[in-house]
Amino acid sequence: MLEKNHILTPEKWVKLHADYLYNYTISRINNHEISKDLVQETFFAALNAMKNFEGKASERTWLIAILKRKIIDYYRKINSIKGKAEVRMNFYDDGEHAGEWIEERVPSSWVSEVEKDIENRELGNALEKCISALPEKYEIVFRMKTIEELETEEICKELDISSSNLWVIIHRARLQLRKCMEDNWFKK
Repeated sequence: MLEKNHILTPEKWVKLHADYLYNYTISRINNHEISKDLVQETFFAALNAMKNFEGKASERTWLIAILKRKIIDYYRKINSIKGKAEVRMNFYDDGEHAGEWIEERVPSSWVSEVEKDIENRELGNALEKCISALPEKYEIVFRMKTIEELETEEICKELDISSSNLWVIIHRARLQLRKCMEDNWFKK
């Protein structure tokens, strides 16, 4: 069977892959600015590494491989020894246990696996309830973009909306989800 020899089209990277790479990154980093920076660094690294592209993988697969290394490098950087000593975790706000722990000295686990499983299920149920409580259009757009990971162009075409309208809807949906989760989950 003949293998397809893929080619690179860097002039189309932003249009074809930026949204996908950003969504991939934001789901792992959860910081808008850092995610944008990592996608940009991925494009620069890919431009510098074009001569090494053998065409065995698709362009997107190759870009994601580069992005994964960028994400790993990011986490290595923030989890360096110096970084760990500076990261403090607060477990209790009051009482005799009030205070912070240096991250590297935090006790490994205070809850059993069963309790974690129950909590994860409860969290999933609370999140699903909040998503379902969104206005219908917000829910549809949020599910398509965030959960189904469809491309912006595909969603816009399907729903007959502009890309800027899509991002406004996503932003508003996230704000409402945040409020709902704060009211229904985090304030238990």
